[in-house]
Amino acid sequence: MTVDSSASSLIVGGAASSPRAPLPTLPPLALYIHIPWCVRKCPYCDFNSHTASPVLPEQEYVDALLADLDQDLHAVYGREISSIFFGGGTPSLFSAEALGRLLEGVEQRIPFAQDIEITLEANPGTFEQEKFVAYRKLGINRLSIGIQSFQQEKLKALGRIHNGDEAVRAAGMARQAGFDNFNLDLMHGLPDQSLDDALSDLRQAIALNPTHISWYQLTLEPNTVFWNQPPVLPEDDTLWDIQEAGQALLAEHGYAQYEVSAYAQAGRPARHNLNYWSFGDFIGIGAGAHGKLSHPDGRIVRTWKTRLPKDYLNPAKSFQAGEKALTNDEMPFEFLMNALRLTAGVESRLYPERTGLSLESLAEGRAAAEQSGLLQVEPSRLAATERGQLFLNDLLQQFLN
Repeated sequence: MTVDSSASSLIVGGAASSPRAPLPTLPPLALYIHIPWCVRKCPYCDFNSHTASPVLPEQEYVDALLADLDQDLHAVYGREISSIFFGGGTPSLFSAEALGRLLEGVEQRIPFAQDIEITLEANPGTFEQEKFVAYRKLGINRLSIGIQSFQQEKLKALGRIHNGDEAVRAAGMARQAGFDNFNLDLMHGLPDQSLDDALSDLRQAIALNPTHISWYQLTLEPNTVFWNQPPVLPEDDTLWDIQEAGQALLAEHGYAQYEVSAYAQAGRPARHNLNYWSFGDFIGIGAGAHGKLSHPDGRIVRTWKTRLPKDYLNPAKSFQAGEKALTNDEMPFEFLMNALRLTAGVESRLYPERTGLSLESLAEGRAAAEQSGLLQVEPSRLAATERGQLFLNDLLQQFLN
């Protein structure tokens, strides 16, 4: 493929020498709400989650979330929210009454887009038909159900509180409650998992006809039980076979891969996550929540909130634990570590639109990544090659300053 003059001009210059322009338009705005409690902490989980007490402080936590949001409002005045995501933890531990009061309070503060997507993470072990009917009536229109596996021995190894039958029933209950858009979270590369085991899980998930499947490999993360007491995981050859066969099976049944671990039926990608991956903006409220906000003058600021629930609920402590304005040198990596997760990448023009920097700030890294076969030689797009998707960390290293 030929390279036009605008692409060849990228060979000189760098982020440090590129002035940052005011953003022509602000990106879409989303809201992430973190509910930090679970019935039980899973041994592989490195998220900010904590074992719930018999009685959750719903009233106090909703009050804190709204007060937290109040402190962020000055940075988003005049904007609307395109999506909301309740993550955790297990947000489905909260009552519909509590979530309804929260959503009402949010909408009083920031207008909702007419077609807003509102997603709630749910654990099959917490499914109650009446509760999920009530969730749907609140305007929550998408569920993300944490299945992980349908096989009892695998669920036990992962420390999950549900069994395979409950996982199957959860999908049926979601549909009966009026959710025509839901994701199933599924892991592969589980302890002692064979290729047949992994494909059996995928076939069961596909049979439930979700609109979206998140299918990702179990990794051992620091500060988890599995990190300190690692289980026996499949050999690399088996992991590769699972990945290849699973992707083929998903494609055969109409689930197109649009991100490293995300597969969707036509027209059903997760809009909230697409906003992350395209360097959109998001407010993060709740214990340990992260946010990223762009300002018209070109500043892009990442924030993070107080992590421990007891501290977050302590009126003597600040909700915000810290913030950092991204520098020009950091911008290429920050943008691309999101955008290059998308299998199709993004249009090149999105980089200056979302960062305020010219494409010249990517020049050196882009040339090296293209030469090594990790980035597509395509002036109008920023997209990893098939090899680049397999070695995404190596690709991103080309853009570290």
